[in-house]
Amino acid sequence: MFTGIIEGMGTLTAVRPSEGGIRLTVAAEFDLAQLRIGDSIAVNGACLTAVEISGRRFTADVSPETLDKTTFKNARIGDRVNLERALRLSDRLDGHLVSGHIDGAGVIEQKQTSGNAIIVSFRVSEVLSRHMIPKGSVAIDGISLTINQCSAGRFKVSIIPHTASVTTVSIKKAGDLVNIETDMIGKYVEHFLLPRHGVEGKEKQKNSGLDMNFLAKSGFL
Repeated sequence: MFTGIIEGMGTLTAVRPSEGGIRLTVAAEFDLAQLRIGDSIAVNGACLTAVEISGRRFTADVSPETLDKTTFKNARIGDRVNLERALRLSDRLDGHLVSGHIDGAGVIEQKQTSGNAIIVSFRVSEVLSRHMIPKGSVAIDGISLTINQCSAGRFKVSIIPHTASVTTVSIKKAGDLVNIETDMIGKYVEHFLLPRHGVEGKEKQKNSGLDMNFLAKSGFL
C-alpha cells in the first residue's frame, strides 16, 4: 500500500526480457538503506518487488499482466521514473490510499500554465473515467492528485510547483503515456452496487439489497 507522495525520482539503467515480462534495474536518487529484498516499491505507480539491491540501485520483475496494463511496455534505458516505498502504519497519510495496481494507461492531451500551477489534461478509456469524480483522487504515474474536472474519457488535474519539481510530471509532454490508478473506494462501491454474476455469467436472482433505491431511501442520495 502506498500514499501517492513521491519520495524521489530514479532512472532506468537496465531493461531486460524475462519470461514474457521484463526485469528492470532502477538507480534511485535517494538512500535505499532501509529497503530489503522482497520489499514493495512503487515505480511510476506500479507496485513492484525488489529482488536485487545494491547501494541505490534495485532490480524488480514486471509480470506479463503488469506489462500489459502499464507504460512499462515502452520502457527504455534512461527513462526517469517516480519512486515511493511502501506505506508504514505509523506514517501520516498525506496523499490517498494507493494500491500500486495500475488500472490502465492514459495520454497527456495538453499542459497549460495557470498562475503558479500547471493544468494537465488527460485522455483515458471511459472505463477508467467512470471511477472519477470532481475533487476525487487519482494516481498518475504514482502521484496522488486531485481531479479538477472530469467527463467521459477525459479529466484534468492541477500540478503545484513542488510536485512539478520532485516528480516526472514536469518532463512529460503532450502525447506521452502515463500509468493511471483510479480511487479504489469508488471501484468497491461500484462493485457492490452492480448485480452479481454467477460462474456462467448469468445474473443471480438475489443480490445484497444494496442498490440506488436503497441508498435513496436511506438518505444517502
